[in-house]
Amino acid sequence: MGQVLLVDSRKLDGFEGLQQAVHGSHVDVMQLGRGRLRGTLSHVGIGDFSLSIGAFNVGMRTQRVSSDDRLIIGMLLAAEERVAHWSFDMQLNDVLVIPPLLEHDGVFHGGSAYAAMRFDLNEVATLFAGKARLSDPDTWRSRGHFRADIESGAIASRRLVRIMSHLRDNKYGLTPSTADFWKRSIAECMAANVASSLPPDGNGWLPSARRLIRKVEEFLDDAGTRPMHVSEICAALGVSRRTLHRAFQEVFGLGPVSFLRHKRLCAVHSILHQSAPGSTTVTAVAMQQGFYELGRFSQYYLAMFGERPSQTLGIAAVQAAEDEIARASRFEPGPRTTP
Repeated sequence: MGQVLLVDSRKLDGFEGLQQAVHGSHVDVMQLGRGRLRGTLSHVGIGDFSLSIGAFNVGMRTQRVSSDDRLIIGMLLAAEERVAHWSFDMQLNDVLVIPPLLEHDGVFHGGSAYAAMRFDLNEVATLFAGKARLSDPDTWRSRGHFRADIESGAIASRRLVRIMSHLRDNKYGLTPSTADFWKRSIAECMAANVASSLPPDGNGWLPSARRLIRKVEEFLDDAGTRPMHVSEICAALGVSRRTLHRAFQEVFGLGPVSFLRHKRLCAVHSILHQSAPGSTTVTAVAMQQGFYELGRFSQYYLAMFGERPSQTLGIAAVQAAEDEIARASRFEPGPRTTP
């Protein structure tokens, strides 16, 4: 049975709308600032995993009761004034960990925006595969606050918002075959800000690079044409992200992220090349292969293939028509001659 997929977006007109600030979890809220609360709230649900992004214009007090048995990892995206969770003063792009069955309270002193993932603690081993500390459930069993790196934190938060925006605007692109990729991509944004607060991983063991690459390519072949995230490869083969990166650099001269992007670009090209005009769109195919920033995708595509995606779409149909004309012309009778 496929995973249940959900994409939902709504405007907030009153603080009561924030009781569902995190999809699947009830939050008690109280308005602190004066004025009519306005804002937006969007959810993406993939099975028991969810991403929620909300924004509001006045100060709020939020409390989660201890009956929620899921892990929540949140990120502060914007704040006009001070934001505090428990005793932690949050800065932009910081990450907050709310373990299962733990009460939580937060105070937003002004308009703010946030993102929050909610999922089962047992999923961290696969969602954060390749990152030794993050893939250990014990890392997430106590409440925590991770200070984001200024530069990489801003990049991660922008990427997270773009993923949500793209899935919201192209909700039918969130299919069961691509759901796992999107889930891992969302988790990757949070992981980037957590990892910047942790000491470096000392695991530098590197098996035979070519032997490891062979296993990776066998795994990719078995997966078919669906998009693949690096963390899924790390989980399946039991290797760290660092080890995988070093192996790809040795064999291909580029990292696994770039390699997988090239592979997805080739998949898009093949699909577009074989599709008839009107049977699909560039946006639909790009999203099926895990691309959500269409402007950047077009740049990658043009640089790699020397043509735009729209130029590739329908080439097979045009070629078939030209072949049919050529075949017809070979059998067309020539002018009659009088004996």
